[in-house]
Amino acid sequence: MADTPPETQHTVLDTIGIIRSPYKEKFAVPRQPGLVTSATARLEMVAPYNEPSAFKGLGEFSHLWLMFVFHQTQDKGWNPTVRPPRLGGNERVGVFATRSTFRPNPIGLSVVRLLDMCKDGNKVWLELGGVDLVDGTPVVDIKPYLPWVDGVQGAHGGFAPAPPDLGMEVRFTPEAELACAHSHTANLQRFISEVLMQDPRPAYKRKQQEWQQYGVRLYDYNVRFEVFGQLTRVLSIEPSE
Repeated sequence: MADTPPETQHTVLDTIGIIRSPYKEKFAVPRQPGLVTSATARLEMVAPYNEPSAFKGLGEFSHLWLMFVFHQTQDKGWNPTVRPPRLGGNERVGVFATRSTFRPNPIGLSVVRLLDMCKDGNKVWLELGGVDLVDGTPVVDIKPYLPWVDGVQGAHGGFAPAPPDLGMEVRFTPEAELACAHSHTANLQRFISEVLMQDPRPAYKRKQQEWQQYGVRLYDYNVRFEVFGQLTRVLSIEPSE
């Protein structure tokens, strides 16, 4: 029997762990890791990859690369060109010049802070910081971040040469502030502020000159807010069902 041609071969990737994060939906997830510094998450390892010996030495590294699956969009297939938010959502570029989720293979990369490694019985998990991953994301690999090779000096960022301009002002109504103060989630108001400073609206919405209302699930809360220009006002924060 003839060998299968390389172009028709398939690679099967095992899920080694699942992300548990405050982002319960794709909307409002930061577009890059590290932009919301107070965003923490847990990577829960699954058997047989929860073997403690597999993590020996990992605690010596401050940051990790995670390879993961865009599980919420993988059924939508890929597009050869996409509209990056950095270009206003109007100009198309090649998908390989972006970090779009609509790729030939729904694989993403994210660099995160390693806060702690934990073990309880047969459970192993990693506590992570600066995450940009939606809750339930399957992780397929972990690699240590090496600053001397991964942080390349003199590299060029194409049409995204610098971090986004976070000019959005975020205010809370008294009711929303009170909800944060009574929340069981530490630093909830700071976290919500950092998320909304990123302006999660679709790029084409940012030029509208009228108040726009939105809702998003963060942690165990439904957060309702409105936006006009460079001002975001958090209206209410209520427990989700």
